[in-house]
Amino acid sequence: MNIEEIKELIQLANDTGVAELEVQRGEHRVRIQRAVAQREVVLPAAAPVAVAAAPAVLAAAAPALAPAEKDNLYTVKSPIVGTFYEAASPDAAPFVKPGDSVMAKTTVCIIESMKLMNEIEAEVSGTIVARLVENGKPVEYGEALFTIRPN
Repeated sequence: MNIEEIKELIQLANDTGVAELEVQRGEHRVRIQRAVAQREVVLPAAAPVAVAAAPAVLAAAAPALAPAEKDNLYTVKSPIVGTFYEAASPDAAPFVKPGDSVMAKTTVCIIESMKLMNEIEAEVSGTIVARLVENGKPVEYGEALFTIRPN
């Protein structure tokens, strides 16, 4: 693989908007990752009620953590773009739920990407503090899925 081919791959990633691209030819492997731009949400000044209500909605969706606790948590992040599933099938129990103890290499969820089911494993032993994604929702590369309080 030469520099021109690598430049073409970079241009392809930019033109298509792909977040991550990996190509292997023989023993040569190239991995291109684009930084995902964070979206800034601007609320109109005429809607102070919506702004005031947003923290209450967020507080209900995620457990409140004291700043000291946040520093000790490990975040399981999505290694790929796809769809988050908390269980192996719609009628199966979730792999893990908040309060469960997990060991390193325990499957915590599945991310479906391009018709492939990818098992995502905990990288540390500890207790699941929160699930940060709703079942069946799309996830981005690097998006936080779970928080774990290590043992």
